[in-house]
Amino acid sequence: MPRIFQVSVPSLRVTLSSIFRKQGFNSTDALYLAGTLIDADQRGISSHGTQRMAMYDAKIRHRIIDPHARPGIVRSKGATLLIDAHAAMGQLAMREATNLAIGLAQSHGLGLVTVRNSNHFGTAGQYARKAADSGFIGIVSTNSNPIVAPTHTAVPALGSNPIAVAAGYGDDQLDYDAATSTVSLGKIEIHEKTGTPIDADWAVDARGSVSHDPAAIMDGIRSKPRRAALTPLGGPGENGGGYKGYGLGLAVELLTGLLGDAPASIDLKGTRISHGILVISPRSLRRQRCARRARLPTRQTPALPALQRRASRAVPRRQGTRRNRPAPRQCTDRRRDLPAGAGYRVGGWILMNRRLCGLRGLAGGEDGEASDENAAVGIADRQPA
Repeated sequence: MPRIFQVSVPSLRVTLSSIFRKQGFNSTDALYLAGTLIDADQRGISSHGTQRMAMYDAKIRHRIIDPHARPGIVRSKGATLLIDAHAAMGQLAMREATNLAIGLAQSHGLGLVTVRNSNHFGTAGQYARKAADSGFIGIVSTNSNPIVAPTHTAVPALGSNPIAVAAGYGDDQLDYDAATSTVSLGKIEIHEKTGTPIDADWAVDARGSVSHDPAAIMDGIRSKPRRAALTPLGGPGENGGGYKGYGLGLAVELLTGLLGDAPASIDLKGTRISHGILVISPRSLRRQRCARRARLPTRQTPALPALQRRASRAVPRRQGTRRNRPAPRQCTDRRRDLPAGAGYRVGGWILMNRRLCGLRGLAGGEDGEASDENAAVGIADRQPA
């Protein structure tokens, strides 16, 4: 079993923001980027947490991501906007897009913002939740480079193309975030790094046969042309409903790249991707009596483990009472798996998988070396209690 160690959230935030500053981001953006990765780790979405640092570093070194880029508005009409990210980090482009979409929804009842020429933006759910925390409904999606084979094929033609939806706030918040592929590519990467086999039909090889070898799958996806692909949501073939995931992935292509006058996933060939966010104001469609709820102070959604602990301690007084209703679970396609996962929140600490931390060559000195993984993240190396 891969070794698990503890890292404090403040220490990890300092380390990650320091790395981002070293890569050329200003202090404000560096802290924001670090926060997005920590949020993913705390929610158990290890595929989009700290383990993504190596990918970001490679893209910055190859000038796919420009740390100094600033997104700009290309077109504006009514409640719609088109933004060119100019190769900025996806999180920074979507931060601006989300703020603009919320502003449009306040003025028009809804706001639709499409972003093109962007990069990986982390979890889609964080932007939908920001809209929900402000009293709106948030719907977010993004395309990506082609890694998903349509039903009955073996040719990567779609991205993992996640869809996120959030509404409400506090304990009653709906928070859905899932790829339209069976899993995200990051999940395959986790299995490759930890050396654990895949026990489900997540990917196919060049012949269209299901493969359970994460190393072979990643080698095929990294090759040019690609010789492996993820399966659409529902799995290969039609028996599990894989054609439904294929259809959802196509819908995301329409709402992101094609809507933004940018390439679809199949045409990207390593170029930059597109995102979309739709923010809807319930107040514009509901009676004034009900609309008052949207003006209540908002609260951040507690982390899932906290909700689970609270639910387990609850003592029911009367069946069906609002006060004792079971706490909601996040709707997500990313299950918690401590031995294979990169992060899991325990109080003020995150349990990290050493093989997935990936900071050794990023947090060191001028030569890019760090003598010890613990020194890189400034933690005490200990087994979790």
